[in-house]
Amino acid sequence: MISLNFKSYGQGNPVIILHGLFGTLDNWQTIARQLSANYLVYLVDQRNHGRSPHTDDFDYSLLAEDLKDFMESEGMSQATIIGHSMGGKTAMQFAVSYPEMVRSLIVVDIAPKAYEGGHQEIFDALLSVDLTKIESRKMADEQLMSAIPDFGVRQFLLKNLTREKEGGYRWKMNLPAIYKNYQHILDNILLDEPFSGSSLFIRGEKSGYIKQEDDSLIKNVFPEAQIVTIPNAGHWVHAEAPKALLLAFENFMTGETATN
Repeated sequence: MISLNFKSYGQGNPVIILHGLFGTLDNWQTIARQLSANYLVYLVDQRNHGRSPHTDDFDYSLLAEDLKDFMESEGMSQATIIGHSMGGKTAMQFAVSYPEMVRSLIVVDIAPKAYEGGHQEIFDALLSVDLTKIESRKMADEQLMSAIPDFGVRQFLLKNLTREKEGGYRWKMNLPAIYKNYQHILDNILLDEPFSGSSLFIRGEKSGYIKQEDDSLIKNVFPEAQIVTIPNAGHWVHAEAPKALLLAFENFMTGETATN
């Protein structure tokens, strides 16, 4: 059992938000603070990310078990689970593995299927950064610039860079373990039986992560699923269309409260 790093806001029925690959709990702070007006919201760093422990092993069964242990350590018997991308797969795995602990499930821009790789350039760029020669965040940004020209993507990745007390920099995330286990991140979740509880799947209109033909696949595993498309948003729905995403969350969660 490992102890996950987390932050919490508000009070009420518990909601847990799980970030995606290369992310940290900080990516979802704005959404969490807004939801905290009506809920007790937990932001969690998944293992090998943010300030949570580093391990060599890394797959969705482990991440789901981490979430179970976290809930039990916080005295939660049930929660609404929200997950984006990799965090969405963790949420799905948790729902099919521990359905009695899921009040409702919200998955943001990921489907229950295996994906082809698409992060090799990012891995190559991050692994090429010589941290022993980095004297500022700007220097790290300059090293990444040629391989990752998108400023927003670089700034997202550089949130993983932290200064050591004794000087120098290091990655918060366990980059070697994430790279070694990348195929596990791309894999589908392990399905024993469908999750019959209430669920919401949200896709970005401009994203290719949940295609129209995936709707039937989602319904096979999550038969009660609602599927909502956020206009003019890509994969990073929480950054590109936060108001629309928050409204979708609240509409779904308010409906769940009314029916329970």
